Amino acid sequence: MQEITDEISKLYVSCFNKKPLTISRLPQSGSDRQYFRIEGETKSVIATVNSNQKENETFCYFSKHFKALNFPVPEIFAINNDKTIYLQSDFGHVSLLNVIEEKGKTEEVYDLLKQSLKNLAILQISGDRGLNYDQCITSKEFGKQAILSDLLYFKYYFLDTLKIPYDKEKLIEDFDALSNYLSRVDYKFFMYRDFQSRNVMVQNDKVFFIDYQGGMKGALQYDVASFLWQAKAELSDEWKDGLLDYYMDCVDEILPTPIDRNRFVSQYNGYVLIRLLQVLGAYGFRGIFERKAHFLDSIPLALQNLHNFLNHKMVGISVPEFERLLTIIVSDEMVSRFTNIKANAQTPLVIKINSFSYKKTGYPRDESDNGGGFVFDCRGILNPGRLEEFKIQTGRDKPVKDFLEQKTEMPGFMNNIYNLVDISVSDYLKRGFSSLMINFGCTGGQHRSVYAADALARHLRNKFNVNIEINHIEQGIKEKRGF
Repeated sequence: MQEITDEISKLYVSCFNKKPLTISRLPQSGSDRQYFRIEGETKSVIATVNSNQKENETFCYFSKHFKALNFPVPEIFAINNDKTIYLQSDFGHVSLLNVIEEKGKTEEVYDLLKQSLKNLAILQISGDRGLNYDQCITSKEFGKQAILSDLLYFKYYFLDTLKIPYDKEKLIEDFDALSNYLSRVDYKFFMYRDFQSRNVMVQNDKVFFIDYQGGMKGALQYDVASFLWQAKAELSDEWKDGLLDYYMDCVDEILPTPIDRNRFVSQYNGYVLIRLLQVLGAYGFRGIFERKAHFLDSIPLALQNLHNFLNHKMVGISVPEFERLLTIIVSDEMVSRFTNIKANAQTPLVIKINSFSYKKTGYPRDESDNGGGFVFDCRGILNPGRLEEFKIQTGRDKPVKDFLEQKTEMPGFMNNIYNLVDISVSDYLKRGFSSLMINFGCTGGQHRSVYAADALARHLRNKFNVNIEINHIEQGIKEKRGF
């Protein structure tokens, strides 16, 4: 980690001729890219660290092209020689999704959604002019092969994991027919590819776009489908329909002749389906195969989103075997496979989470009848206690938490623990067990173990609603969280 921050600092100095004041690691998203916020004397910028050089080159090329047209995208300030680190504009920490979740379905949120769609239409159509699609990461165009690839991605990483019997030849025929239908659209311009409220930043009531490195030439409808049907946003049908009409108004203002709205909406529905399936494929890969908790937890909401779509929208083409399978995967029985079991006031399970010192007290003893449980050694994580400013603080103090989250491997360490512990907690809830002990040890029982114990308690309460007893042994702190 220190090596990375040193490289970031060098790039910042070469660009601005001043040393950064602070470099803070930001929470990682679904990709392998790492983001850091660099605070300087006059401005803040974002450093992106990514070993995929082609992806970095594509993002920087698109950004420079769009920025030259005054579109709301980041400015690229610098990129290092091996093209693995670049500096870009900092639009703050508030995404449009954050605003939606905080303020709900208000007029302010609706206006931000409209502003996003208007800017999207301009970026798609006007940004297409003079854009060199040879710079795309993979395909230049989202045509039949790309659509078919998304369908197969869904098949391999989500559908096949459910082990539902189906006629493979008929399904491939349906995939072929659907990809043919959707590739013959009337309006192909720049396609953002991952246009969602999480990738729209809000600063001073204006929207800014990020993460469009997967862009290519494609149908206008795809990005609107991604935006309006994002599961986390939970937009009402009334809002979706009204915002789609508004987007088509924006497109009509730019194009020389009005679009055929009936045909546009029919193909839009097809792209909604493609996008929903592509998201499920991604959740299947990141969640089922890589066991990343966030993506597993997102599957039920994505399935509900697909269920709502299938109940209200028509794609405009018959794909019988595919439709049969879609009906099965959105059934209540299937959704329940991915829905976390939740504790209630009558649930007997109590999870005891301890932090302790290896030097002072050693392993806590499990006084329950069954024994067992987990002991996690946090001493492989860089110790904040070595730094003078943290010596009298604990893992509950914000500066220590920031240090562990931004300067150490603690986030990855905890994610692995979540995946492991979740298996036992889910099983214990189903079988009616009453006790599970989980221990975190570090050298002094003050920083790393305290932070880890609190983080796991928070995770388990949020996910399973289970009763928790926390005991920070060296700090003399005992707490109960539950019903």
